[in-house]
Amino acid sequence: MSEFTLAPTASTAAPTGFSFDLTHRNALIESSSSTSSSNIPAKLPKALKTGTTIVGLVYKNGIVLGADTRSTNDTTVADKNCQKIHYIAPNIYCCGAGTAADTEKTTDAISSQMELLRLNTHSESRVVTACTLLKRMLFRYQGYISAALILGGCDVDGPHLYQIYPHGSTGKLPFTTMGSGSLAAIAVFEEGYKDDLEEGEAVELVKRAILAGVWNDLGSGSNVDTCVIRMDGSVEHGRNCVMPNEVGELRKKVRRSDVLNMRSGTTAVLGETFRKRMGGGVTLEDVVVTEMET
Repeated sequence: MSEFTLAPTASTAAPTGFSFDLTHRNALIESSSSTSSSNIPAKLPKALKTGTTIVGLVYKNGIVLGADTRSTNDTTVADKNCQKIHYIAPNIYCCGAGTAADTEKTTDAISSQMELLRLNTHSESRVVTACTLLKRMLFRYQGYISAALILGGCDVDGPHLYQIYPHGSTGKLPFTTMGSGSLAAIAVFEEGYKDDLEEGEAVELVKRAILAGVWNDLGSGSNVDTCVIRMDGSVEHGRNCVMPNEVGELRKKVRRSDVLNMRSGTTAVLGETFRKRMGGGVTLEDVVVTEMET
């Protein structure tokens, strides 16, 4: 009896490091739309993009959160001074990126639950409790709530900073950024962050990171907001603490009509001629109205 070996099948083949299932799916959707009788092109799913820069870092005695203030609707700036740092508890705040309504309602709901928990337990809110409530809520909706969050606060265990994705996955980090301007902001953090930063150094680093997102990302802009949460229980808000796009006094004195309209003499007139119309036209005097017989 001769020996033989079985060729590897799809079920026995060794798994590879990459999956191209979605590539085949997209090609199938495109080919089926081109051969369908309706001739309606199929719309492939698109990745959602957030227009925000939010950051957070742990310093020596607390947490510093930061955010820009631009709110966009596709390519339109909907709000130049939107507040993206939300209240969770007296010692916990949260920055939100994504859909403005989703971030506000999500943080409001968790803030309400944290308030009820404080009333029942008569104790200070824990940052990990807020993180658990947020991740459970977001995971329940499988990413359909567009809320990317940076949660920071101080409790009995010290300062804590969490990064929470719309699908519910989380990470505890010494510093983090989220939003469309996150790449520019994280570059500033990686260059300037160090352990045991003083409060002044931490606030300035957060401002620099947000400004990097403002200048390098079209979805981020306007002003810079900061929030300092200290271990002694105090909180300091820096609303519009940096306003790089503020209109100067000289510009305010210039009327908008003067800026947009061309003054007389701006363009030189080289010559002027008048030519009489040479026939071929029809005027109202040439039109005769008659009644139609029925």
